[in-house]
Amino acid sequence: MEHPVIDLRREASDILSDLEALRAGDAPTHGGRVLSYVYDSGVPELDDLAAAAARLVQPVNGLDPTTFTSVAALEAGVVGFARTVFGGDDDVVGSVTSGGTESCLLAVKSARDAWRSARLGTPRVPRIVAPVTVHAAFHKAAHYLGLELDLVPVDPATGAPAVAAIAERLGDDVALVVVSAPSYPFASLDPVADVAAITAVRGIALHVDACIGGFALAFWPDRLPAWDFSVPGVMSLSADLHKYGYAPKGVSVLLTRGRDRQRHQYFATTAWPGYPVVNPTMTGSKPAGPLAAAWAIIEALGEPGFAELTGRAARATTALRSCVEHIEGLRVIGAPAGPLFAVATDDSVPVERRVDPHHWADAARASGWHLQLQPGLVQADGGRLPHTTHLTVTPVTEAVLPELTAALDDAAERVRGVPPVDGSAVAAGLAAALPGGAGALEAAAAVGGGLDSDNAAALLRAAGLLGDAGAPDGGALPAQLAPVLALVEALPGALTERLLIELLARVVEPQSSIE
Repeated sequence: MEHPVIDLRREASDILSDLEALRAGDAPTHGGRVLSYVYDSGVPELDDLAAAAARLVQPVNGLDPTTFTSVAALEAGVVGFARTVFGGDDDVVGSVTSGGTESCLLAVKSARDAWRSARLGTPRVPRIVAPVTVHAAFHKAAHYLGLELDLVPVDPATGAPAVAAIAERLGDDVALVVVSAPSYPFASLDPVADVAAITAVRGIALHVDACIGGFALAFWPDRLPAWDFSVPGVMSLSADLHKYGYAPKGVSVLLTRGRDRQRHQYFATTAWPGYPVVNPTMTGSKPAGPLAAAWAIIEALGEPGFAELTGRAARATTALRSCVEHIEGLRVIGAPAGPLFAVATDDSVPVERRVDPHHWADAARASGWHLQLQPGLVQADGGRLPHTTHLTVTPVTEAVLPELTAALDDAAERVRGVPPVDGSAVAAGLAAALPGGAGALEAAAAVGGGLDSDNAAALLRAAGLLGDAGAPDGGALPAQLAPVLALVEALPGALTERLLIELLARVVEPQSSIE
């Protein structure tokens, strides 16, 4: 039976034109001007290949590889490549996930369930032990899965944890120890082999979070300490292909040593009248596009292609670190590994010659270069981690080095000697803008996460972070982000987190239908 052609409400060309207009407000995803969030290979053919591969499997449902057998073949290919480059043998198995957060969540689930199965009937809550620099995905995993996250302070000068500090936290209630290769905030390569030596003796699983830099470190031209499955005692490892695998968002791998352990990652049920549900990941139905794109890029590049692209990123990283190290008033934190690093104020120079990294990032942003501001943090032992600016370097960065280094030098000169934003003064200004003044802010801080939406929005508007209700972007963020980060540091964590939830939720709310 023939069906009548559906009369589309709008022409495709008009719809795509509107989409292009919406994209005009985005930070540029190509060209090397955004040094966080995007991972540009600088090879347009890879983007074209990824798009074509994703289009071929667009109707495929990754839920069931027995129905869509291409999914099984693609996943086996991607996992096999990852296992090889990360030093695994045939005992290492894995899954493709939707991104680093899901990989980390599943690593924690496997650890929790393995810990529980070995201690049937125990009422204790298991712990995750990790450096304070561990990715926020593990905070989320502990929150979602009911574990305690026990954070170990790191050296403020290097961003690295002491092995002894990790060792003294270990006990029978530890389900998982996590280290990073490298960490996101400071790019420190945690002491994987030394930590593995103590966890293996205790029979405690060790996870290596290599989500951001794993596929770069695997091909890094400089010799690095062992950090992957070549280290006995490493039980699982996560790494994102939508970062230095140059695939579109979102695709990651979680590799696990031992089939029995990896099976704890799965969820299965037959306790309903529908089809048997067996999921290796958090989602059921899922797109095959990112998986196909990652597979196609792996097939196209092979190990030699990955090594060439990593070499470009490595050369650019060396050049940028040298640029920063020659800027009076700034310093690179520690001894970063891989294509990322963090920059702090050099407190060893006179105050009038110092450069605040947040003012520096704002000045660079005004010139069209997007760096990532990171707040300072007081650790549990009282040690303060400095506020920094983060740079993620990609292969395309090498092509824009002359422009970028000139912009970074110029930005530093423009803000040299400007003192850091006083977070307490910003908080006082916020209080003054509120009906009820400081008392209202203190009351909001006391409530913290229990603040209702209307009062949270009022606080955001007083801080200049939220425009009129229904504005397309919820009210544009201010041109200068340094005061925002200072406020993040000054306010209690629970209140800041509640306000950020409100801000992001308001930004995506549909406009009012009431004229």
